[in-house]
Amino acid sequence: MRARISAGLLMYRFKDGRLEVLLAHPGGPFFVRKDYGHWTIPKGEVEPEEDLLAAALRELNEEICIKIDPSGHFFDLGSIRQKGGKTVRAWGVEQDWDDTQPFQSSTFTLEWPPGSGRIETFAEVDRAKFFPLPEARLRIKEAQLPLLDRLEARLNPQPA
Repeated sequence: MRARISAGLLMYRFKDGRLEVLLAHPGGPFFVRKDYGHWTIPKGEVEPEEDLLAAALRELNEEICIKIDPSGHFFDLGSIRQKGGKTVRAWGVEQDWDDTQPFQSSTFTLEWPPGSGRIETFAEVDRAKFFPLPEARLRIKEAQLPLLDRLEARLNPQPA
C-alpha cells in the first residue's frame, strides 16, 4: 500500500494592503454545519506517476474551476501530515479570483443517509473564499496551519 499523498495550492493575494489566502470548505453532509477549523487549501490525491505540482493545478481546477498557467511563479511550502496520516504537499502562488462568483466543483457519491440504500451526489467543495490571514488561521484545519506560517514567512521575511 502506497502512502496517501495530496497536493495543493495556497493561493494568495494582496487586497487593500493586506494578505489574503484562498480556502475551500468541504462539501457533503458531514461538513454542512462545520465551519471554523474545517476549511482547507484546495488539494487532492496525486495519481500514480503524476507530477505533484501538476496534481495541485488539476485539483484547483476540479474543485473550484480556477485554471492557473503551469509556467507561473510557484514556491514550495513543503509538506505537512494531517491527523489521518495523509501527507499534503503545497505550493504558494499569487493569483486573484472573484470569490463572489458561483463555481461548479467536482462531485462524489455517497450513500446518504447511511443505511438508506440511496446514493446522493455532493460537491467536493461547497464554498471557496479569500480570508485575511488572521481569520484564515481560525478557519483552516489545524494540521495545515504551518502552511500559512510558511507562506507568511516567505512573503514577510524578518531581518536577521
